Amino acid sequence: MSTQFEATVDIDRPIEDVFAYLADGEHDPEFSPRVLEISKTPPGPTAVGTVFHSTVKDAGVKTVRDFEISELSAPTRIRWHEVSTNAVTAREGGYDLEPTRDGGTRVRIFNVLEGHGVGRLLIPFAGGAARKDAPAFGRRIKTAVESGTA
Repeated sequence: MSTQFEATVDIDRPIEDVFAYLADGEHDPEFSPRVLEISKTPPGPTAVGTVFHSTVKDAGVKTVRDFEISELSAPTRIRWHEVSTNAVTAREGGYDLEPTRDGGTRVRIFNVLEGHGVGRLLIPFAGGAARKDAPAFGRRIKTAVESGTA
C-alpha cells in the first residue's frame, strides 16, 4: 500500500542555485524540522549513489533513515529512494525544477510513501499528515533557499 504527497513552490533564486542547495541534502534540517541530524556517504559532492543517513522524529518516534540518490540531472531533476527498513518508507521522491520567466525557480517536491508490515495500517495517517504539511513544507524550502542560507 502506498500514497503520495507533493507541493510546488516558486523560489526567487536562479535554478542553478536552487539545484545546488537541494542536491546538498545536508541542508534538509534547515527546512525539515523532523530531520534531527544528517550526513552523507561518500563525502564530497552529491552524485548518483550518494547515501544520506538521517535521524528523524515522526509522531514522537525517532527512526534512522537512509536515502540513496538515484538520479541527478543538473539543474532540473533530483530523485531518491529510501534504502533503510522502516514501517513507512519513501519508495521514491524527488525535486523537479524549472526556471520561471522572472529568473526564479519553480520547484515541485514529491514523495511516494509505502507501508510495510504494521506500516500498512499507518500509511493513511502518514500520507494524510504529509499532504496536510506539503504546502508549508514548500514554503519552508522557499524561505531557507531565499534566506541566504543557500
